[in-house]
Amino acid sequence: MCATRRRRLVGKLAFETAAGGFVGDTRIRLLEAIVEHGSLNRAAKAVPLSYKAAWDALDTMNNLADTPLVVRTTGGANGGGTLLTAYGHEMVALYRAMESSQQDILDRLAALRKSGHVGDDATSLRSMIRRMAVRTSARNQFVGSVDSLTDTGGMIDVRLLLGGGDELVARITPESAENMALAPGVEAHALIKAPWVSIAPNAQRRSAVRNVLRGTIGEIQTGRASSRLAITTDSGRVVIAAMPQPVVAERSLRAGQTGWASFDTESVILATFA
Repeated sequence: MCATRRRRLVGKLAFETAAGGFVGDTRIRLLEAIVEHGSLNRAAKAVPLSYKAAWDALDTMNNLADTPLVVRTTGGANGGGTLLTAYGHEMVALYRAMESSQQDILDRLAALRKSGHVGDDATSLRSMIRRMAVRTSARNQFVGSVDSLTDTGGMIDVRLLLGGGDELVARITPESAENMALAPGVEAHALIKAPWVSIAPNAQRRSAVRNVLRGTIGEIQTGRASSRLAITTDSGRVVIAAMPQPVVAERSLRAGQTGWASFDTESVILATFA
């Protein structure tokens, strides 16, 4: 064994509310142990926590959450137990995903520090983290799972499932698909600039080169030359469009009416995290 151990930056997450701490590493491990053992007593021993501390932690999380994270059952063939709700499972998955992303950033920072590209002081570290947190001018940013990749004869159509019944297709080059290692199941971000989106009051036909999302037109902000429109799909996803004012007037678009937002497949920019 080496006399010196390699040091590694390790981060821990904690979700806070106005009423105090909500979940952290220990409580997440408790929830995961409940999934594994189905018993609060056995889960508490696995963490480890006292039974009372585990019980109090569950009560606190359930009281602070919008919906309960765990439910307790009594009686039955197995004598009852403790189970995670669907919301509880989502909370654990969200925490672990955010923890993994945070650790990726810390590992990249460590590598950059070792190479001399960033110093050890807090200012340089904050600067590097800000550069890693990429911002974009695209008003429409969606996250989805790749469903399929179709070769269209020189280009690749990537079908992205956004959830809630919404989906879109991005047409990209084979080189881009390969560089991003796109495959079914891979998470990808779709970016569409507002001027590339058009909203119509009548049902639009989805085609091989056109994405169409149905929804309800919300606020319309009118300017001298163009208007900004927002349309909310049935799943609650908001699509922003920036259209010439004469076109908005000609189509008699108004808030509260059903509308169809459309944009070309080649207008969709895909991004993935390395």
